[in-house]
Amino acid sequence: MVEEENNLVFVLIDEVESLAAARKAALSGSEPSDSIRVVNALLTQLDKLKSAPNVIILTTSNITAAIDIAFVDRADIKAYIGPPTLQARYEILRSCLQELLRTGILSNSQVLDGDHLVLPNFANLKENLSEVVLTESQMSLHLGKQLLEAAEACEGMSGRSLRKLPFLAHAALANPYSCEPGKFLHVMMQTAKGERSELSE
Repeated sequence: MVEEENNLVFVLIDEVESLAAARKAALSGSEPSDSIRVVNALLTQLDKLKSAPNVIILTTSNITAAIDIAFVDRADIKAYIGPPTLQARYEILRSCLQELLRTGILSNSQVLDGDHLVLPNFANLKENLSEVVLTESQMSLHLGKQLLEAAEACEGMSGRSLRKLPFLAHAALANPYSCEPGKFLHVMMQTAKGERSELSE
């Protein structure tokens, strides 16, 4: 693929520390010597790819201190991406909740004529919090406020943990077959607090 110059090739290496582990640990005897050969081979291949103008290599890691310094030195851009912001947390949880409503896993009984309840996105919620809204959208705005509180309770959680949170909250329900969104959000907030307390331990 790289040899065809019309191709733009992106190579993504997730959890790169498993391939580019710091060699000083291996030299001290705490890691097998095979890891030194792996890192050396990886660095050699990266150096070969430098001559290819149509290749971009992206890597991710949660343990940057464990990555070999020679690998880090070859990176042109190093960017720290922290936990999701409040807006991102809200939107992640909103998309999960919207799917639970769409599929009927959460009860939609307050909405007439089989319409689906649509929760406001973050920008609309912020805009409408101080305004008078029509009766039809009051319930979605109220749920949006609750969802915002849940998103605030999830500070410091990863995107993966946030996606898992509605599943954990649903599992914690006494009667998961007929749950209103407001009650579900309350349980989800309690679940988030429990998850956060486990993270801090």
